[in-house]
Amino acid sequence: MLALVRHGETDWNSAGRLQGHTDIPLNELGRRQANDAGAKLATEEWNLLVSSPLRRARETAEIIGKHVGLSISCTLPGLIERDFRDAEGTVLLGMDRPEIDKVLLASEPEAEVAARSIATLQELVNANPDQRIIVVAHGTLIRVTMGLLRGEAHAHVINGEAIELDPDLLLGFEAEHVAG
Repeated sequence: MLALVRHGETDWNSAGRLQGHTDIPLNELGRRQANDAGAKLATEEWNLLVSSPLRRARETAEIIGKHVGLSISCTLPGLIERDFRDAEGTVLLGMDRPEIDKVLLASEPEAEVAARSIATLQELVNANPDQRIIVVAHGTLIRVTMGLLRGEAHAHVINGEAIELDPDLLLGFEAEHVAG
């Protein structure tokens, strides 16, 4: 079993600002969300804890690790958030859908985000068979990955939310589905 956890809130999240690869730390609410996620995850046994290399994800993973008795085993570049490129730092609050789509036009395509995420998770599961793994990553990455794997749009992932993923669904996914 995998638990995909979105990092806790940052000041940029609360402002509706696109973070992408920008390395922003958690705020106080984000640390509380990470503690809450850790407490929920601590009700089960976990074998491995991995994270995106970005600070907000690592910080969340470190907090969760205290609850589940694990240290971060590794950070995986394939789990980094979508690259919003020139749009990073843009505030989306108050924009309508056509404006948002225009802002995101030059960003890393969602299909590419899902492809690298799925490839990274497949490698992780193949290298750690029969292990229960907590993966701390990012909202867009989790949303597009789950959407592609399940074949339907996945809802917005809130900060600190953990989503269970059956490794069989991941390992049974054919690479050509990701070609996008």
